[in-house]
Amino acid sequence: MEKICFVIMGFGKKTDPTLGKTFDLDATYHSIIHPAVEGAGFRCIRGDEVLESGVIDKGMYALLIHADLVIADITTFNPNAIYELGIRHAARPFSTIVMKEKDGNIPFDISHNKIFTYTHMGEDIGSKEAERCVTALTRLILEVDRAQETDSPLFHHIRGVQPYTLPESEYIQVIKDLAEKDKSIFALTEKARFEMSESNFSAAKELWRKLVDKVENDAYFVQQFALCTYKDKTVSAKVALIDALGIISQLEPDDRNTVDPETLGITGAIYKRLWENDKSEVDYLDRAIDYYERGFTINQDYYTGENFALCLDLKAEVSGDEDERIYLKFSAKKARKEIIGILEQFMKDEDFEIRNDLMWIYATLSNCHFALGDLDKHKQFDQKFKDLGPVDWQLDTYQNSLDKIEAIKGMGKGK
Repeated sequence: MEKICFVIMGFGKKTDPTLGKTFDLDATYHSIIHPAVEGAGFRCIRGDEVLESGVIDKGMYALLIHADLVIADITTFNPNAIYELGIRHAARPFSTIVMKEKDGNIPFDISHNKIFTYTHMGEDIGSKEAERCVTALTRLILEVDRAQETDSPLFHHIRGVQPYTLPESEYIQVIKDLAEKDKSIFALTEKARFEMSESNFSAAKELWRKLVDKVENDAYFVQQFALCTYKDKTVSAKVALIDALGIISQLEPDDRNTVDPETLGITGAIYKRLWENDKSEVDYLDRAIDYYERGFTINQDYYTGENFALCLDLKAEVSGDEDERIYLKFSAKKARKEIIGILEQFMKDEDFEIRNDLMWIYATLSNCHFALGDLDKHKQFDQKFKDLGPVDWQLDTYQNSLDKIEAIKGMGKGK
C-alpha cells in the first residue's frame, strides 16, 4: 500500500493574530508542501479533503493515528491544526514534521521541536523560495521516514507510553471512502472560486454558504460568503448589502477590535456601498473610513489604503466644513503617496512579477497616480493591468474606482 502523508493546516487566507498579517495558506500547500510530498513518493492528503463537518470525524482521527507521515503547518496558529498536531504527538512517536512561516513566535510547548521555516509574502511565495523549500522539505521527508526517530514530546519524555493502533482493514476503508468523495471541502472551495471567476456570484454565494455551514467559525469562508453576497446582482442592492453585513459581523466582536485586514476591507466595502445606495446616511461613509483606515494602518494593506483615500475624498465632497474638506483632501493625498511607496518597494523584489496579486497592484498604482495627477504613470499601469487579462467583474471594479476619482476631480474643479 502506498505511503500516506496527511497535512494539517489552515486553508485559504488566514491572519496571524500576533502579527496582524494575512497569509494565503493555499499558496503554501500548492507551492511547497504538495510538490515536496509527492516528490518524496508519498500520497498527499490535506485536512480539508477529509473534513465534512465542523468537527473532527472518523477519517481525520484515522489519518492522524495511522498516516506514515504528518506535516503540520502552524502558520497563523490555526486552532484546529494545533489541536490535530497534539493528537498526532499523543498517538505516534514519529514521523511528524512541524513547519511555520518564519515571522512571529512559536508556542512554548512546540518550540522544543525542530521547525521547518519558510518565507511567505502574504499573497504568494516567491519562486526561488518555493524551489528552495520544495528541495529542502523533500529531503527532510525522506530523512524522517528513513530514521523514524521519536519527534513527539510525549513519547520523548514518557518512555512507557504505547502508540495507538488502528486495524489495517478499518484504515483501508477510510482511504477508500476518501477516494470516493466528490463533495469534499476542497472540491466545494474550488467550485466556488470558479463561479467567482465567471462573475456568477449568486452560485458562488450558495457554495460558500454550504462551506460556512460545514466548517464552523472559519474566517475565510465567512469572508467569501459575505463578499459574494454583496456582489450578487440577482438581489436588490440594499438587501444584499444588509445581508452581507450580517454575515461579516460574525467575525467582528462588539468592540470592533478585529485586526484581520480581509475582514476590515470587506466590511469597509459594504459600508461604502450602503452610503452610495443612500447618501443621506453619512454615518455609513464614516464607518467605511474607519474600517479602511484600520486595515491600512494595521498591515499597510494597499487595497484598504486605496479605498481609505477614496472615501476621504468622498467625505470631503459632502462635508460642509471648509477646514475639514482641506484636511480630508490632504489626508487622501498623503495616503496615496504612502501606498505608492509601499508598492514601489514590492516592485524591487526579484519575485515581484509572479505575485498572485500583481493585477491588483497595477490597478492600485494606476488609480493612485490618476488621483495625484500623474497621467503618464497612470496610463503605464493601466496598460499593465489590462495586459494581465482581467475578467469582466475585475474590469468593472477597476473602472468603477477610476470613474469615482474622475468625478471627484471634476467636482473639485467646479468649486
